[in-house]
Amino acid sequence: MSEQRAVKAYMVAAGKYHDIDHARLELLKLLAEDERIRVQVATDYHDLEAIGESDFLITYTCDHIPTDDEQLALRDYVASGKSWFALHGTNAITRFLEDGRVDTPEIAPVLMETLGTQFKAHPPIQPFKVTLSDPEHELVKGISEFEADDELYLSKIHGELHMLLETRFHGECQGWVEDQWPKDEPRPVYYINRVGDGEVLFLNLGHSRGHYDMQPLMDYYPEIERGSWKREEFYELLRRGIRYCADRVAA
Repeated sequence: MSEQRAVKAYMVAAGKYHDIDHARLELLKLLAEDERIRVQVATDYHDLEAIGESDFLITYTCDHIPTDDEQLALRDYVASGKSWFALHGTNAITRFLEDGRVDTPEIAPVLMETLGTQFKAHPPIQPFKVTLSDPEHELVKGISEFEADDELYLSKIHGELHMLLETRFHGECQGWVEDQWPKDEPRPVYYINRVGDGEVLFLNLGHSRGHYDMQPLMDYYPEIERGSWKREEFYELLRRGIRYCADRVAA
C-alpha cells in the first residue's frame, strides 16, 4: 500500500447499559492520533457496503445484535483478510428476567464464533490482576501486569484463541443465569481470533457507565463508572490495537 493512502476505519458504537458517548469520543481521539486513519461512525451494522469498503472495523457495543445477514457479512469481511478490533461488550447479549437474574442467550452463533467468545457473566466490579499470556507479542510487549477495576468477563469460548492478556477467576456470580464458575483457569482479557485470512482482536476491558445509562431499568444510576478508562495501560493497549489494524493494511 502506498504510504500516502488513507486507512479507512469503520466504527460502530451503540448499545445498552454503557456510556457509549464516552467510549465513542475517547476512541475517536485515539484514532485521530494516526493521521492516516479516516473514520466513518455508525450506530449499527446496516451499511454493509461501507463496512466492506473499510480497511478495519472497530466496535464498542453491548446487547447490540447484527441481523443474520449482517453476521454472515461480518464473518466474511474478516475472513477476506480484514481486521476487527472489538471492545468490551461487543460479545454481550443480555436479557433481564422476571426473577431478577440476567440471562445471556445464545441467539447469535455466527457473530460469537467470529468474535471467538460470548460473554456469560461477571462478578461484582472490583480490582483484579491482568497478566500477560504472550509477553513477546507486539500488542502487549513491554506492558507490565496491572490491576484493572473493571468488569471481569467470563465467557464461552469458541475455537482456538491466541491469548495476549488474561486473568483468573473461580467462584459464584450472583444474579446471572450462569452463576457457577468452579474452575480456576485463565480467563481471556485480550486475544486474537483468526478467521480465514483475517483477525478479530478482542479486548474486553473498558466498562463505562454514566448516570443515565441504565434507562429504562432505572432513571438515574447513582455512580459514574469509568473502569479501565482510568488507566494508562488501557489507552496504550487501544493505541497499539488501532496501529496494528492500520499497519496490517500495508502489510
